Amino acid sequence: MHSLVVVAHPDVASLTHGLAREVTTALSDDGRSAELVDLAAEAFDPRFTAADLLHYRGEGPTPPDVVAEQARLDRAQQLVLVFPVYWWSMPALLKGWIDRVFVNGWAFEYSPVGGVLPKLDQLSVHLLAVAGGDADGYERHGYSNALRTQIEHGIFGFCGASIASTRIVHDSETASVEALAAEVSSTAKQVSTLPAVL
Repeated sequence: MHSLVVVAHPDVASLTHGLAREVTTALSDDGRSAELVDLAAEAFDPRFTAADLLHYRGEGPTPPDVVAEQARLDRAQQLVLVFPVYWWSMPALLKGWIDRVFVNGWAFEYSPVGGVLPKLDQLSVHLLAVAGGDADGYERHGYSNALRTQIEHGIFGFCGASIASTRIVHDSETASVEALAAEVSSTAKQVSTLPAVL
């Protein structure tokens, strides 16, 4: 089992990065391997450019940086996304990575005649979101469901990938260091012990 752990946060000292590192370590034992991808450090360009549009239309080649990301994903059976919640969703950097990498012809196949054919049924996904808000507020206002609907169903369900788990680490700006450390440890353990849903 090979896992790709993708983190989108500009501060390597952040709780988000700490969680990503711990998850990567937890997924790198007992014959398993994991690769940590830091989109900010690698300066991944999240902009869907004219070259991306030409590729989408079938009029141009896949941009080289997208080819490289797809190759990383092709080697993985499990994808773990670790990100802070910005405006009840993922950061633009991570959304742009998905916009550019999870495209027609690779993540799904679309034709006017055949409709949509999902192509990522071999991929199992864990979503790990770090939120400043508390769990009660997320449930009361429907933020948890909104996050899950747009990411679990709107992105990965559309591509045929399976959601192995979704976990939100709440109170990231107000909880004690000890409480957050325990939450990170618990989250890493959960992700590393859950079987891939394939």
